Amino acid sequence: MMENQGDIESEGGGVGVMIMEDGKDLERNISESGLREPLLISSKSRVNNTSQLAIIGANVCPIESLDYDIVENDLFKQDWRSRKKVQIFQYIFLKWALVLLIGLSTGLVGFFLNIAVENIAGFKLLLTSDLMLQDKYFCAFSVFAGCNLLLATCAASLCAFIAPAAAGSGIPEVKAYLNGVDAHSILAPSTLFVKIIGSALGVSAGFVVGKEGPMVHTGACIANLLGQGGSRKYHMTWKWLKYFKNDRDRRDLITCGAAAGVAAAFRAPVGGVLFALEEVASWWRSALLWRTFFTTAVVAMVLRSCIQFCRSGKCGLFGQGGLIMFDVNSGAPNYNTVDILAILLIGVLGGLFGSLYNYLVDKVLRTYSIINERGPAFKIMLVMTISILSSLCSYGLPWFASCTPCPVGLEEKCPTVGRSGNYKNFQCPSGHYNDLASLFMNTNDDAIRNLLSAENSNEFHLSTLFVFFAGVYCLGVITYGIAIPSGLFIPVILAGASYGRLVGTVLGSVSNLNNGLFALLGAASFLGGTMRMTVSLCVILLELTNNLLMLPLVMLVLLISKTVADSFNKGVYDQIVQMKGLPYLEAHAEPYMRQLVAGDVCSGPLVTFSGVEKVGNIVHALKFTGHNGFPVVDAPPFSDATEFCGLVLRSHLLVLLNGKKFTRLSVLSGSSILKSFHAFDFAKPGSGKGLKLEDLSFSAEEMEMYVDLHPITNTSPYTVVETMSLAKAAILFRQLGLRHLCVVPKTTGRNPIVGILTRHDFMPEHIKGLYPNLVHHK
Repeated sequence: MMENQGDIESEGGGVGVMIMEDGKDLERNISESGLREPLLISSKSRVNNTSQLAIIGANVCPIESLDYDIVENDLFKQDWRSRKKVQIFQYIFLKWALVLLIGLSTGLVGFFLNIAVENIAGFKLLLTSDLMLQDKYFCAFSVFAGCNLLLATCAASLCAFIAPAAAGSGIPEVKAYLNGVDAHSILAPSTLFVKIIGSALGVSAGFVVGKEGPMVHTGACIANLLGQGGSRKYHMTWKWLKYFKNDRDRRDLITCGAAAGVAAAFRAPVGGVLFALEEVASWWRSALLWRTFFTTAVVAMVLRSCIQFCRSGKCGLFGQGGLIMFDVNSGAPNYNTVDILAILLIGVLGGLFGSLYNYLVDKVLRTYSIINERGPAFKIMLVMTISILSSLCSYGLPWFASCTPCPVGLEEKCPTVGRSGNYKNFQCPSGHYNDLASLFMNTNDDAIRNLLSAENSNEFHLSTLFVFFAGVYCLGVITYGIAIPSGLFIPVILAGASYGRLVGTVLGSVSNLNNGLFALLGAASFLGGTMRMTVSLCVILLELTNNLLMLPLVMLVLLISKTVADSFNKGVYDQIVQMKGLPYLEAHAEPYMRQLVAGDVCSGPLVTFSGVEKVGNIVHALKFTGHNGFPVVDAPPFSDATEFCGLVLRSHLLVLLNGKKFTRLSVLSGSSILKSFHAFDFAKPGSGKGLKLEDLSFSAEEMEMYVDLHPITNTSPYTVVETMSLAKAAILFRQLGLRHLCVVPKTTGRNPIVGILTRHDFMPEHIKGLYPNLVHHK
């Protein structure tokens, strides 16, 4: 299958200097068209000046669009006609083989991350606990903070120097990619490596972050690496994967990888499929549903097998399974009117706290971006500062908590012996435990497990739950955005479970639900308030807790929290996508778009080629424009009248020029080109950049020769008439996954092509630049 190609040409390390603007689009001459002037005064300059840069991870990078449309040119048609049944079967078989490999690889990576975090953090906590038992409190803090600082510095150094795109959650970037936005190194092998190692180090360093968001990015990176036939840069390619060198098939594989990441993080296969459908994927079809479900099922089986192996004690300090809080609470819910009112309150609190959390995260990210722009050293110093602050809170706050006598008749030891458990000794005498230390001086997974525990309803004091909620809430806000791989799920679950358990503790004997179930509902409400997902979060939480009887209550709090939070701001991932400058196309058109037509926003200048064009003209256009798509217009003697022939891509022109199948006269030579090239010669490369104009050289004689563009011209591009409303054009553009949308005139006797609409022409910034008064008029 052939591919619409347009890899970015960048110079100078991580930030591209030369920016390619997606098929930068064309000018509508109003005086020629005879159509009305727009209702509002437009700018005289019709050049699209919207930003071609976005924040990817912790760096500013050039961006461009992907093209999920099939290029139906003569080479493509010849390739499909020549394909045998064996090749078609091979293509179908490889699709399923690749999703199997994605599931296996993502499951193993998820298991490795859990083993790494449990053992690294477990060793650190054991060492700190042993020193405290010897009353060496300052020494214990030095070891605790020192280990955290060392791990954090290593994670930050990897992100700052090797793969800046690995910083953060990665979900906004994956969501934008599946919407059609590509950026430098977003799914590169180096990003995958740093994401895995950095997540293990960052979570082990005691930050209030999770590995769940990074696992989504990791799954997408694995899918991209397998689907592109390896990496030319690292000399790892597989020729038999040539069928997948196009954005369309990679999109499907990366969707499977994102679903596998959620399944590996939460051990929730159905939740992973629904997460991909509800949150990250912009295009969906039934065949993709089958493959994502198969991928997540493979992940679940891999994790199940690995955890069974580890429970035999062969995985070091693996604790209670590592994978969050599976099976932690299976109590049967039996609720009364008071419980329903409390659940409504929890839902409202989740919406209020969630919208405030999103607002604060947005402000913090904007502040951190100013610091991160100053270079790797500042990124690392910021991470070290937050690490020291997190260590001070985790070690210092439990000193203000009182010691609690151990409950009588417990099955487990109290205080806890070893690195995990509900009852941490900290500074307390024998037979007592520090409830706040049981939350702060634990891994995040164990802290969640403790909060959701139903064994002892009086395990945590009200003051402890309030302090822990405030601490985790604030630390979660200031930690997200530093240069380490960091997920938002864990901070949100921790904070939500805290105030949920707090409400349950306040109700006490009045309620029929135990405190662990209230903690679960609190986590659900805060997740709904921040992420604004409903179905996928509901299923993920039910799969985590293995308690289907909680379904009605979880649904209720999710709906309430989302409704309340939506009245204040957008979901956290939508806000981050917007803040990073990623040109994300929403599923709906903005109201102001209905006041404009497609021809009103076409930007220029218009650059076209003839069906048989002089080599020098093509080279000049490629050199002095950043366009990725050029209209091809046929004129006599190659057609009866001037007509729009189709669209040719920059990458295809470079491949054609490199082959040097030129003629001295302006004549059709398509047959010889069809014999000299194969469709796969024009396929999109993997991590490699593909051909650049600088790689080609031409003599003066060659520059005066001609080349036939018909064999590589997409003769059936999607077109709209210039009078179509911009709202309808935007919806069509997104639903079809286009990179270029050609605008043709309504009347005859004019230039057969008015302009080309690209993703940036639908951005509010571009439209606001053309019509300053329009965007504010809803």
